[in-house]
Order: sequence, then structure tokens, then C-alpha cells
Amino acid sequence: MSIWEALVLGVVQGITEFLPVSSSGHLVLLQKIFGIEEPTLVFDTALHGGTLVAVLVVLRRDIWNILRRIFQPLTLFLIIGTIPAVIAALLFKNRIEEAFASASFLGFAFLITSSLLIISDRLYRGSKKPGGLPARLDGPPKIRTQDEMKWTDALLIGVLQAVAIIPGVSRSGATISGALFRRLDRDFAARFSFLLSIPAILGALVLQIKSLSGSGAAGAGTIGLLPLAVGVISACIVAFFSIRLTLKIVREHSLLGFSLYTGILGLLIIVDKFGTHFFF
Repeated sequence: MSIWEALVLGVVQGITEFLPVSSSGHLVLLQKIFGIEEPTLVFDTALHGGTLVAVLVVLRRDIWNILRRIFQPLTLFLIIGTIPAVIAALLFKNRIEEAFASASFLGFAFLITSSLLIISDRLYRGSKKPGGLPARLDGPPKIRTQDEMKWTDALLIGVLQAVAIIPGVSRSGATISGALFRRLDRDFAARFSFLLSIPAILGALVLQIKSLSGSGAAGAGTIGLLPLAVGVISACIVAFFSIRLTLKIVREHSLLGFSLYTGILGLLIIVDKFGTHFFF
């Protein structure tokens, strides 16, 4: 892997880890485009470590508020939201690795991301903003705050995060959509999604490091330390700004633009896989 390829992959990982467009899907796609055939498990593990540092820095106040009062509903909701992904990772580990290697489902997975974003946006737009008089029984459901969150909300968001293990299904897109499905406040929906990414990324790191130790760290020597460092640093720096940008977008704007992008990308990949065969 060249330094240029490592830089591009690091920047793309930093941008797409938190924007609702699927970082894993973009990494698989770019590795196909670049024709990278050497083992990339070491590199992918390191990139996730870089984005983890970024989310810890940006959400440091939220994390500190949880740590200084660990026994609170938000802690329980984060645990509930993490459990489905842990179960899916343990039960379907081999199939997940095959999905990353073959990219056979990549185009359809991007279409799933697009559909989730469209549906959640439509449902949320039909909700009543918080405040004011209670909605009538036949009126639109009210947007709920963090204090009104229930364990069933966390479970649905967690199930969607488990689905997002498939490359091409955006983790942030799925979890934010899940929160919007349940009509949780947009700002809290984004913050909860990013807080939920911390145990998800840590879990992925543990599994990947375990795989590396069992395979003799295959790929470590073929990538090189300089490309590895360039990828990690670029992923961390770009992810810092990506998180802040995504929080602003989710709070103030619709997600339909991301839905359009992932929908078009998914269709192009399907056309290439079953027709033109440029990359697949």
C-alpha cells in the first residue's frame, strides 16, 4: 500500500465513520478501485483506533457526565444498545468477514442505508415539536427528549446497529434513523449514536486484534509503518471535524441528501457488479 492510498483511505474513513454513508462500505469500495490485494486487517484496525480518539475528544463532556454518574438511565441505554451488535458479531463473525472480502452485497447494503434515511426523515417530519399543549389522540406524535427515552428505544437502535455490521449499511445512519423512528430529539439522536459508537469501535478493535494475534499479524509487514501512520493520523484529524459537522447537519438539516448519495452509489455498484464489471 502506498502512502497516497493510505492517506486517501484514512481521510475517507475519518469522513464516513460518522456521516451516515457507511465507512466500511467506502473502504471496501476504494480497496476494490485501488486494486489493493494485500491483507488490510492491521490497517483497518488502526484506522478505527484513529476515529475512536476523535470521538473521545469531541464528546469528552458527555463521556465525563456519564463517568461521574455511572448509574443513570443513559448508561443502561448504551448497554442495551450495544448488546445486539455484540451478539451479531459473535454469531456471524465468519459471514461478516466474508462480506468484507467479497463485497457481494455492497450495492444492496448502500440501498438499505438510503431507505433507512428516507423513512426516518419522513416519520420525523410528521412529528409534533416538543413544548406547547399535548397533542390530541389523533394528532401527530410528539418529539421526545433524552429524559423521555425508553429501553425499547435503545433496543431498536441497537438492533439497527447490529444490522450495520454489514459493509455498506451505515452505522451512524442506522442508529440515527432508529432514534428518529422513535421520534427522539435530533440533537440527542446524533449524540447517542456517537456515544454508542465508542463500545462498538472498542469491540471491533478487540475482535480484530484477537484475529491478528491468531494469524501472526498477517499484513503488518506488507503495509509499512509510514503508510500506517499516515492513515491513522489523517483518519483521526478528519474524524474530529466530521463528528462536529454531522452533529450540526443532523440538528439543523434533513438527511435526504445522504439518502440520495447512498442510493445512487448503491445503484452504480449493482450496475457494475452485474453489468459493466469495471471494479467488481
